[in-house]
Amino acid sequence: MLDWLHTISQWLQSWATPEMGLWGLFGSAFLSATILPGSSEVVLTALITAYPDQAWPGFAVALAGNLLGCLLTFGMGHAGRQGYERFQNVKVDMDGPQVRRLRRWGTPALVLSVLPLVGDALVLAAGWLRMPLWQSLAWIAVGKGLRYLLVVLGIMGVLSFA
Repeated sequence: MLDWLHTISQWLQSWATPEMGLWGLFGSAFLSATILPGSSEVVLTALITAYPDQAWPGFAVALAGNLLGCLLTFGMGHAGRQGYERFQNVKVDMDGPQVRRLRRWGTPALVLSVLPLVGDALVLAAGWLRMPLWQSLAWIAVGKGLRYLLVVLGIMGVLSFA
């Protein structure tokens, strides 16, 4: 009678491999870097807890997925401004206080893209302001890389948060 439940359980367990975990982590990191809510740190923690030998591959996969998601968000900001100006026949006002502040700090301000809620908006604004793409991604990578590094080192016991 419960054979079907056992069959489904076996099938689901066949997906619980380190490789599938890395793919799931990539997807989570990618979506978390867009304007969609998510927390790839939780997925990275679960992966390392289940498969400790996947700590550094997990770090690399999470960072790559997050950077690609940021690239998408940056592109959405760039295309959004272009579309807005084209279809509204208006030039965007670039004299607001937040815009001036972001322009003053420049691409190094994108290190703060790791912050919840504000980070995605910063990346979107960088695309909207047409900041240099490669410099922007480099600063984003520094911030996101430090965040994931702290997670990995904390889980491995190298850092103590207590």
